[in-house]
Amino acid sequence: MGIDAEHRQVVSDKKTPATALVIGGGPAGLFAAETLSAAGLSVTVVDRMPSFGRKFLMAGRGGLNLTHSEDLAHFKARYGVAEDALGHVIETFPPQQLIDWAEGLGQATFVGTSGRVFPKSMKASPLLRAWLARLATRGVTFIAGRRWIGWDDAGRPIFEPAKGSSDNDPLALIEPAVTILALGGASWPRLGSDGRWAATLTAAGVPLTPFAPSNAGVLINWSAHMVRHAGEPLKRIAVAIDGARARGEAIITRSGLEGGAIYAVSAKLRAALETGETPALIIDLRPDLSEESLAAHLAKPRGKQSLNNHLRKAAGLSPPSIAILREALGGHVPEDAAKLARAIKNARLRVSGFASLERAISTAGGIQFNALDANLMLKARPGVFAAGEMLDWEAPTGGYLLQATFATAHAAAHGALRWLAERPASRT
Repeated sequence: MGIDAEHRQVVSDKKTPATALVIGGGPAGLFAAETLSAAGLSVTVVDRMPSFGRKFLMAGRGGLNLTHSEDLAHFKARYGVAEDALGHVIETFPPQQLIDWAEGLGQATFVGTSGRVFPKSMKASPLLRAWLARLATRGVTFIAGRRWIGWDDAGRPIFEPAKGSSDNDPLALIEPAVTILALGGASWPRLGSDGRWAATLTAAGVPLTPFAPSNAGVLINWSAHMVRHAGEPLKRIAVAIDGARARGEAIITRSGLEGGAIYAVSAKLRAALETGETPALIIDLRPDLSEESLAAHLAKPRGKQSLNNHLRKAAGLSPPSIAILREALGGHVPEDAAKLARAIKNARLRVSGFASLERAISTAGGIQFNALDANLMLKARPGVFAAGEMLDWEAPTGGYLLQATFATAHAAAHGALRWLAERPASRT
């Protein structure tokens, strides 16, 4: 991980290594712990859940999309308004370094047809087991089942009491030289990231952007007919809103749509919804055909075929795509080939809202970057650094979420090492 000589000097001349506290046992926290322990610090990782990496394991159910293989300029642009804040962070720890790290843990990777990068095992559990084992061999201490609730008057971190006896509590008087906060966002709270830390940091004078769902399903007021298609996929479609367009797939749910194509434009959808509008999501049901080519196919004699069969054979529409088309048109499907082709390429659905924050894949909002210095240290709390999804950034699925999580952990840990190196009095 490239721990330089200056950072090693932080602890190399001390009989007792500097201590580091990492609060949060997800990928950001674990990677920060790995970086700090590699520099020789004594590291303790605390998490409120009874085990570590729970959301990481959930991400692995879909194959564990680690990162993406596209060129770095396009990669950084995926972070939208946070590109300026995250660009240097991603450059410092780019996708190839994340791939090398995974392969260093014995997990070979491959690039899928979409450019996404996965472990060949297509699972998170082998990687997490190897990772935790390596951290244990480096002397990292793990403490589970303890929620962080702030700082005492002396600036020491405080935690909810442990269940059972409080005798010899290892966290009772902990005084770390540096602290890394890696508490996640507010999505999937049952896996550990419930966002309750926001009130603590707000009280400490740290400016935050309110949480909002990202990479979440959208709500659409379906007709009774559409509800019967819940669970059916929409394959090889493109969706667009307000200049943002993405190709991919989606799933019809009882309350709307979800899936990669929807997630890719979620930031634009949320911005439109925040104005009080009910924005139109435009779906191209045949993005691989031009409108003219599609019209030519549809102009072929229909004969005795039903309209649905004609749409299936001439336009190549699946039953769920036909259902979407009919829903967008209010059931009135034009017979004219040109008008029908235009409708297939521009099926408009009104979005009434997002699925709940608890069901979102990730979270927008969090600690504003102006609350942090160049080392990702909280300006209001010297010696305390932040990383991962608790920062105010968002990105579509496709490897961008985990890449930024690891990259910000890398940046925060190296920032902590630099801070220690510049403060001889704090080397205890």
